[in-house]
Amino acid sequence: MNSLQLPPSLQENDKVLIISPSGKIDKRLLKGIKERLTSWGLQPLQGKHAAAKSGSFAGTIKQRLADLQYGLDRSDIKAIFCSRGGYGAIQLLEKLNLSLFRKNPKWLVGYSDITALHSLLQKEGFASLHAPMARHFTFEPKDDLAITFIKQILTGENMHYIIKGHKYNNKGRIQGVLRGGNLAVLQGLRNTPYEYDSKGTILYVEDVNETPNEVQRMFYNLKYSGVLDKLSGLILGQFTETFNNKNITEEVYKSIYPLLKSYKYPMLFNFPIGHVPKNYPLINGSLAELIVNRSTAELKFG
Repeated sequence: MNSLQLPPSLQENDKVLIISPSGKIDKRLLKGIKERLTSWGLQPLQGKHAAAKSGSFAGTIKQRLADLQYGLDRSDIKAIFCSRGGYGAIQLLEKLNLSLFRKNPKWLVGYSDITALHSLLQKEGFASLHAPMARHFTFEPKDDLAITFIKQILTGENMHYIIKGHKYNNKGRIQGVLRGGNLAVLQGLRNTPYEYDSKGTILYVEDVNETPNEVQRMFYNLKYSGVLDKLSGLILGQFTETFNNKNITEEVYKSIYPLLKSYKYPMLFNFPIGHVPKNYPLINGSLAELIVNRSTAELKFG
């Protein structure tokens, strides 16, 4: 079982690019992430169209594509930070040219709708970082754990997470390739060229604005299509409602647990990823070890 190729670690004074491949964003958040990255000793550049607007999108498809393609092509840009999710990244997938990126791979950072771009890079053989975006970089404190972990990963440190157990956890120890992201986006890529193989995968998922019944329906699809049978492990993140800021994670777990309890591989519930302040970065494509015990669970990269 092989992990995907990890891009080179960031070094001081490296140039990085901030883009908006999906929904439109408040310019104050672009300023906030730029200031945070500057404080790391990096040289953040802003995509030409990062603050553009076209309906609910951060510019037209042509504009958003141009910024992303620019970042992928430039050898002196060492990482691409996506400013926010929303919807729109899927519109870019078939239009991207990765020929120059393959020669000079770099980190792509983001989550939610950015899952579509992560999936593309997975298919191309490159790891990427599922991690918080501009709002988090702007409003969370300097010592925020998720931000600290992002910096550590991007600068080459190995990560090892330890969290509390959950009543639905399935004990065990397994190695696999860590893959996943936003459940609804992954569901939208099912049976397309951008769906990656579930065999040997430790799958992680999170979502926002999906009811427990809607999440359950998506898991029935994973069950009936055989995806769940092929996994090596499963990590369940946070499920939230944006409009009333309600965390419905436990309701979702209660809804899907009857579908999952017959599987024998390690399962970890209540991992800190999702549309929540405690949103730990995960390396898509990394070889990982999942260890689930009675009272604690661990996730190791490497």
